[in-house]
Amino acid sequence: MVRMELEYEGGLRCAARHVPSSSALSTDAPVDNEGRGESFSPTDLVATALASCMLTTMGIVARRHRWPLEGARASVEKHMAVDPVRRLGRLVVRFQMPPELPEESHRILERTAYTCPVHRSLHPDIDLDVAFDWGD
Repeated sequence: MVRMELEYEGGLRCAARHVPSSSALSTDAPVDNEGRGESFSPTDLVATALASCMLTTMGIVARRHRWPLEGARASVEKHMAVDPVRRLGRLVVRFQMPPELPEESHRILERTAYTCPVHRSLHPDIDLDVAFDWGD
């Protein structure tokens, strides 16, 4: 069990603290939903969590195999749906993988990314578009 504590600060902003580490972050509602968009929105954090979780899970497997994953990069685009309700509609994740990774790692790391807990926790109605660039 891990605990986070949050406080609503007003103006559609929240302050969050990760209790075990005391790390902090703020959220703000996006401009298209009455906020100022000056920080991550809650749904931005979900998109960020997906890419981060996929990279981290690949990192665990890469470390076990002694594959050099350092320098791997990800970008994620969040597309909202509004019909019938406002929700995450589509997440586009693009990975730029280090070119020095051996060929045999590619399939294993791609499969591993899809096993991350965030991916497995997302609602199946969210359209996920994930691609890997291996620098070939």
